[in-house]
Amino acid sequence: MILYSDQTRSMPQTNQQFPNVGSQTKGLQVNTDGSVEVYFGPTAPPGKEKNWVQTIPGNGWNTILRLYGPLEPWFNKTWRPGEIAPQP
Repeated sequence: MILYSDQTRSMPQTNQQFPNVGSQTKGLQVNTDGSVEVYFGPTAPPGKEKNWVQTIPGNGWNTILRLYGPLEPWFNKTWRPGEIAPQP
């Protein structure tokens, strides 16, 4: 997942070198079923820093999911990414 600014259409300038989380992120937390939860916000949820992408308060953003070598479930549409939802 890569974050882009709505204003500049490029990656926002934050404290993170690259505003993304991916399969090559060192320390990425993967759930027992193989799924990965990605968090977006100005600060990381405690203990979820490796699965977090920093946003800038008051600035709009959008994401792109890049798949390199997707598997059959992507093509036959039996898998799709979950929706981005607010956390309580």
